[in-house]
Amino acid sequence: MEKNDSANGDVQQEGEEEKQHFSSVASTYFDQKIQIPDVPQTRFSFRKLWAFTGPGFLMSIAYLDPGNIESDLQAGSVARFKLLWVLMSATFLGLLMQRLSARLGVVTGFHLAEICYKKYAKVPRIILWVMIEIAIIGSDMQEVIGTAIAFYLLSNGKIPLYAGVLITIFDTFTFLFLDKFGLRKLEFFFTFLITVMAVTFGYEYVVVAPDQPALLKGLFVPGCADCGPKQILQAVGIIGAIIMPHNIYLHSALVKSRDVDRTKKEEVSEANKYFFIEAAIALLVSFIINVFVTSVFAEGFYGRRPEDIYDKCLAEGNPYAYLFNVTEVQVDIYRGGVFLGCQFGIAAMYIWAVGILAAGQSSTMTGTYTGQFVMEGFLNLKWKRWQRVLLTRTIAIAPTIFISIYEGIEQLSGMNDLLNVLMSLQLPFALIPILAFTSSTDIMGDFKNGIVMKIISGVLALVVIGINMYFVAVYIQELPHHWAIYLGVAVLILLYFGFVLYLVWHCFVTMEIEIFSRIPLLRRFYPRYQLLLSESRSDLQYSTF
Repeated sequence: MEKNDSANGDVQQEGEEEKQHFSSVASTYFDQKIQIPDVPQTRFSFRKLWAFTGPGFLMSIAYLDPGNIESDLQAGSVARFKLLWVLMSATFLGLLMQRLSARLGVVTGFHLAEICYKKYAKVPRIILWVMIEIAIIGSDMQEVIGTAIAFYLLSNGKIPLYAGVLITIFDTFTFLFLDKFGLRKLEFFFTFLITVMAVTFGYEYVVVAPDQPALLKGLFVPGCADCGPKQILQAVGIIGAIIMPHNIYLHSALVKSRDVDRTKKEEVSEANKYFFIEAAIALLVSFIINVFVTSVFAEGFYGRRPEDIYDKCLAEGNPYAYLFNVTEVQVDIYRGGVFLGCQFGIAAMYIWAVGILAAGQSSTMTGTYTGQFVMEGFLNLKWKRWQRVLLTRTIAIAPTIFISIYEGIEQLSGMNDLLNVLMSLQLPFALIPILAFTSSTDIMGDFKNGIVMKIISGVLALVVIGINMYFVAVYIQELPHHWAIYLGVAVLILLYFGFVLYLVWHCFVTMEIEIFSRIPLLRRFYPRYQLLLSESRSDLQYSTF
């Protein structure tokens, strides 16, 4: 009897330690919780929707970062309106993934990185953390690049690129302390930045006045007639730019800022409903802004000869006219701003730069929050905000400032393409875990994914992996022809897809498909999941999707 009491005491102590870990409040964003008004659940309430509004708009900023803006304008410049349906489809798929992310946070009270801490063995968990950190740093680099280019354009080149890069260090520190004034004020500030993007890019849309029938056809008629490899590569790049891996981790943490009683399944179900509505509204806004950018360059830049643009720039006295004194030009966020200034007046260039600045600043801050959540979740490690910002800013800024000094703005802006590919390569490390955990009875109870959501999420994961294989095939052809380089790439490819296959196997085991749990060699990498989650979720019996 004493032995049993001792064993029970050990289990209880272990459970308390687990609860203490998971109940640890992140050092950012959660100093307060928004109270939900007491309104009857039998009807839709705008008061409740307003109370739940905030996390979705912060999440949607990742759909408007400088990398997305560059992907948008390149899609318009190479394929006119033909890829708008891809943009719409990718945004819809992104909404489904964000839905899973929000539900995980609402139902469990833990965010994705925290659950990864317990669900994966140590070595796979560390590898997964490294992959997500790479995605965050890659996104940080895009944001630093966008901000530096915006300062360069706004100052007519008086603020050098390296100075613009350094400014991002200080303004990030400044803006990150806004949450000291209250959670609602912080969310309002992010919403203000989204509004700035909507107004600036909307202004460009009105000035350029795209062909509306052609735009609508591009949105609702799938296909890409007369498209070649360049257009196809841009199409798959849109998916990598839109669906951001670290954003799935972010959204599951942001929803914890609302005061939801998770012991009452009705409140959990209601929170899921309102968070989904809010996310849909936020992504609709981001989609419209992305359409603005794509359409502006589809109408204004597509089919233009460099010499015609160059002559127009000279006629307008634009100091950056030399950019188009070439035989072939590929537009980016820098050249795109210059083109708008040449074609539609210098004010269009400055307004474009303001929009890029808002995109860079807003996504920089959400990226830093994501880094904090990911580090705290995967490593159970809590750093002060300034330490986290300093680390990620240094890693992102070091290569960026090197290129800005020794190569120039053209190469700096062109890095966004490579970074979009990097984002796509990291996507399986968010999609597969979120699919696994939201399909688990132990974690989600009866809020787990239905068969329809499992199929959609699984197909999306397969599509993303296929896109990554396509990217690898394309970029291998551009590498120097040397056996050592090919050998190194081959090793990296094997390691990458080997880890992806492990995550897929782990996903099937988590989804309780027994045949996959009988592989002896892999069982040691699937630790026994603690009773903490299953006990806390056992009272949730409610139908899902």
